[in-house]
Amino acid sequence: MTQPIEDYALIGDLMTSGLVGRDGSIDWLCLPRFDSGACFAKLLGDEDNGHWRLAPLDAADGERCTRRAYIDGTLVLESYWETETGTVKVIDFMPQRDVAPDVVRIVEGISGRVQMSSTLRLRFDYGHVVPWLRRSDGDRVAVAGPDSAWFRSEPPVRTWGEDNSTRSRFPVAAGERVAFVLTWHPSHEPRPKPVDPYEALEQSLAGWQEWTAQCRYEGPYKEAVTRSLITLKALTYAPTGGIVAAATTSLPEELGGVRNWDYRFCWLRDSTLTLGSLLATGFLDEARAWRTWLLRAVAGDPADLQIMYGIGGERRIPESELPWLRGYADSAPVRVGNAAVDQLQLDVYGEVLDSLHVARSAGLPTERHAWQLQLALLDFLEKNWQRPDEGLWEVRGPRRHFVHSKVMAWVAADRAVQALEKDPSLPGDVERWRTMRDAVHLDVCEKGFDPERNTFTQFYGSDELDAATLLIPRVGFLPPDDPRVVGTVDAVREELGRSGLVRRYTTEGPSVDGLPGDEGAFLACSFWLADALHMTGREEEARELFERLLDVSNDVGLLAEEYDPIAGRQLGNFPQAFSHVGLVNTALTLGHAQGRARKQAEEQGRQQVQEQG
Repeated sequence: MTQPIEDYALIGDLMTSGLVGRDGSIDWLCLPRFDSGACFAKLLGDEDNGHWRLAPLDAADGERCTRRAYIDGTLVLESYWETETGTVKVIDFMPQRDVAPDVVRIVEGISGRVQMSSTLRLRFDYGHVVPWLRRSDGDRVAVAGPDSAWFRSEPPVRTWGEDNSTRSRFPVAAGERVAFVLTWHPSHEPRPKPVDPYEALEQSLAGWQEWTAQCRYEGPYKEAVTRSLITLKALTYAPTGGIVAAATTSLPEELGGVRNWDYRFCWLRDSTLTLGSLLATGFLDEARAWRTWLLRAVAGDPADLQIMYGIGGERRIPESELPWLRGYADSAPVRVGNAAVDQLQLDVYGEVLDSLHVARSAGLPTERHAWQLQLALLDFLEKNWQRPDEGLWEVRGPRRHFVHSKVMAWVAADRAVQALEKDPSLPGDVERWRTMRDAVHLDVCEKGFDPERNTFTQFYGSDELDAATLLIPRVGFLPPDDPRVVGTVDAVREELGRSGLVRRYTTEGPSVDGLPGDEGAFLACSFWLADALHMTGREEEARELFERLLDVSNDVGLLAEEYDPIAGRQLGNFPQAFSHVGLVNTALTLGHAQGRARKQAEEQGRQQVQEQG
């Protein structure tokens, strides 16, 4: 039985991650990196594609735990099971690795006595390869080609092989603990030194809580903001600073549909919003690491700039399909890699330049070569901004003159102008970039705006709308009180709205993206709508929408890419960095507004006291 996407929780070690279901089963785990082959792929197939369930013996297939939550300020998950004979707690986490990745699961008795069961099915290469299992030094070791994994318990419990799986049964009484550790390493290397699961737990708790304590945000919705920041941290590949868009591949945008993509890579367009949220909440080290990853990834010929890169900055991300996996809820195909890497998306030039502008404005030390890179990108964009492209939504249909792409070309020129005006010692021709900025602005306003409907459109000559135009006031292309901005916000909400949330664009009829089927409301766009409502003076509506979006989060505060408001189901890859960045940024916007209102009220109160006195 397929678990709803929102039934999963994330664990990770800042190099990879896994998903733990409410039924106690880890159904997705890629080792040793986010973009490696999965050794648990039940999420996209069935039990024979690999999983690890740890639950009370009498818990039926698919039966959920009683309750669960992350320990405050951490990525350590606690799941409680209340049974007729007692209560146990299962603690799931991945310690930040020294050498090898470990998954640690600790069963702790709370009351009574509970019989527990563990079923481990390792299947390397996305659930395709059944490893050879044997005993060694009292533990279990699985080997297949380049992969090897060790499985042990502390204290030892009865374990046996059955149906190409490793099974364990054991009782746990109140106050007792049993720990399981799964450790991966390259099969040609010796076994890594085993970790102490209980020490690893204490170190993981301390490490996460020390990191979370750096957060400077003290406004409303702090719990949701903190959980989103922890999720963004968990999606970070620590060796390089790259942040993956999501932990998964091929979770569908429509159940049973074909809109299934691999998001385990780093998208440049995420960079500005991510940098802004990290800087605003006090995480300067992460912001520096992300900027450094960005500069390394985009170095080279500007004509070769890609929309995404691997977590190490890799350029080749070939797309293929895995026919042995039926797909989540029979949503095929399952894809690995992403062919959109070869698309022309002119908006990313603006995203990169805006990111570096945000970093510079926040006081991060500048590097001279970084400015030379920006000038090279601008030079390319000046010659190419009038070309059609695939746009930020990575359409697999014909190239178009997408309005958002042109707006971001304006952003690129505008940020260069601002930098040169602030620091005239920088090399560059400010008049040249002013001329480009003015030309792009005029072009967009003449060709991308529908005066009869008072709204910007998706692309030149189109009647369709695009939720990305909600960003026009945010990037400064037009002021929030411009009637064209207000009209665009109203039109997007009216025509792309779905039960109060927002779709990216229309998929009915001949779709611009060249794909069949539908998709859910796009959560990042819905956060953009909340921002736009706030900027256009509708603060109460913005707050109501934001709180509606908070309710979409699952029981542990995680968001996927999309949401079906009719079925009440999360859709798309999970958890999604873009959604969580949107949550943080909108909370910051509303929090600042509330802070200003509070200060105004306090000042008015002081004035009244003085007048009465």
